[in-house]
Amino acid sequence: MKELSPQEIFDQLGLTLPPAPEPLGIYKPFLVDGKYLYLSGHGPVRPDKSLIIGRIGDDMDMEQGKLAAKQVGLTMLSTIVTNFGSLNAVKRVIKVLGMVNCNERFLRHPYIINGCSELFEAVWGHENGIGVRSAVGMGSLPDNIPVEVEAVFELHI
Repeated sequence: MKELSPQEIFDQLGLTLPPAPEPLGIYKPFLVDGKYLYLSGHGPVRPDKSLIIGRIGDDMDMEQGKLAAKQVGLTMLSTIVTNFGSLNAVKRVIKVLGMVNCNERFLRHPYIINGCSELFEAVWGHENGIGVRSAVGMGSLPDNIPVEVEAVFELHI
């Protein structure tokens, strides 16, 4: 039996990609260097282009934060599909940096970023969907989004 491609796997998950965000500053949303794809920090964009807003530990709980991180992952996948035509362009996840907008009492940053990491694992599998990762807390993030993630992927060349 034929193994499913990352794009086919994503299609079977029944999830909806939001529109790929446009830069709101002086930066590129992605950059390709050789076989590596660098994605700038992405936030949780909904399908209607609105942002999920809130601070974990104040007006959002852990589960809401984890769902926001999953939405960030979907936003990143949208950037890939929009610019490369398919998730099949990506061979594997190399590195993820997850930033959590939280109060000083919140300590479960990795749990929040699991929302994004679990999505990547579902799409590219255990071997290729999990890379190295950092999950850190921040005093604030742009527009008061709860999560921002940047990542490096290896492309099929």
